[in-house]
Amino acid sequence: MILLLLVAGAMRANNASVYQLHWGFDAPWNWEYVEHLTRTWELPAPHAGWSYAQPPLFFYGSAALARAMEGASKRDITVAIRFVSSAIGLLGIAAAVFYVARAAPRDRRRWFIAAGLLLFLPAHVYMSAMLSQEILVSALVACAAVGIALQLANPPPLGRALRGSAGWGIVAGLALLTKLSGVLFIAAACATWILDGLRRGQWRRGLACAVVFGGVAALVGAGFYVRNLVQFGYLYPHDLPVHARIHTMPPGERSLGDYLRVPLATFTDPQVMNRDLVVSVWGTTYTTLWFDGHRIVLPRAERAITRLGTAMLLLALIPSAAFAVGLWRGLRRALAEPGGADTLFLLLVALTLAGYVFFTWRNPWYATVKGSYLLGMLVPFGYYTSEVLADWTRGVGLRQTFVWTALCALLALCVAVFTLELVFVKTDAGPGFDWKKHYPAHSMEPHRPAGAALGL
Repeated sequence: MILLLLVAGAMRANNASVYQLHWGFDAPWNWEYVEHLTRTWELPAPHAGWSYAQPPLFFYGSAALARAMEGASKRDITVAIRFVSSAIGLLGIAAAVFYVARAAPRDRRRWFIAAGLLLFLPAHVYMSAMLSQEILVSALVACAAVGIALQLANPPPLGRALRGSAGWGIVAGLALLTKLSGVLFIAAACATWILDGLRRGQWRRGLACAVVFGGVAALVGAGFYVRNLVQFGYLYPHDLPVHARIHTMPPGERSLGDYLRVPLATFTDPQVMNRDLVVSVWGTTYTTLWFDGHRIVLPRAERAITRLGTAMLLLALIPSAAFAVGLWRGLRRALAEPGGADTLFLLLVALTLAGYVFFTWRNPWYATVKGSYLLGMLVPFGYYTSEVLADWTRGVGLRQTFVWTALCALLALCVAVFTLELVFVKTDAGPGFDWKKHYPAHSMEPHRPAGAALGL
């Protein structure tokens, strides 16, 4: 376990140091936001810059670090922010593994599997190298989910329960102040407390915990959205002129089929500009969760990258299948005994996926389809997948050997591929793909579906 943590930490430290300055999803505009806050603590108007519509916690924290490093270079400040973000991300993973250890105190195999899966999940590794709020919000949600799940498993006296609910409400509110998707966890936790109270015949207690938790979370996290409503007339902006260029990206529209097809190219050509993948939401999501389908950190054109991507995505079918089986087991337990940790985790998964579907439907462009948007499910993923894989690897036999070999190979490939500049050096002119080159018609004719929104 310690060895896994050391390797994962070394990978993230290396990546934070060597990744190109302000490459990554929205990184130049995120830096613009941070730079603005280093000059003044006053929030900018959402329409004044690409990232200015995003909730401010990550950006205020980054600006505070930048101010503390007064006189340092832009690169040194960016690397420092990446280091802090990576450390916070590891804390979120530690919380998830801690919960697995509490749930199965004698099953060290399961602890090891959970740690390996989460520490070397490709999307988490490469997002840790970016100037982005994704890692922070996933860690805050993970910590709050574990805290609430533990409280549900061993309900304390009402006074302590309400204090605990308030405490985790602060953490959940900070998640909401980091990204809008934090509201999904708040909804899942409130519903779980109410269901738990009903099951125990203590509906007032459950309702009180939900109200305290939700109320504190709103007090901490809703101020940014209320400010938007008062000053600009909306809780969260959409279709702002500053985001106009995204309307030129493919595919430009969505159909039901985009959510039903997973093309062979998901494995044979795992890059988002593929004609089949660009219209497959789940195919693209899978390639960006378990690989770098956007080529945001890996070279675009090297054939070896494609081959290794194919190998990683095929190997990742095993933990993905285990997660699906684990969700089914959790659903059966939640139906038999609603209101516990299974209910919380299943609601978090369901609401995250529903929010993701809604977001990608309203924003029908390849750049909005990212596995990193699902990192809020870290705790359920680690909990359910490790449960099933621990069963699949118990004993000695062909099945156990096959699963262990596949998991170890997946981990080794993640280390080799996603330790930046260890095997592959990205010499491209920039991160990602030039969609105008691949889809010239889109670059000339904007697609503007009604109510387009950014920033799940």
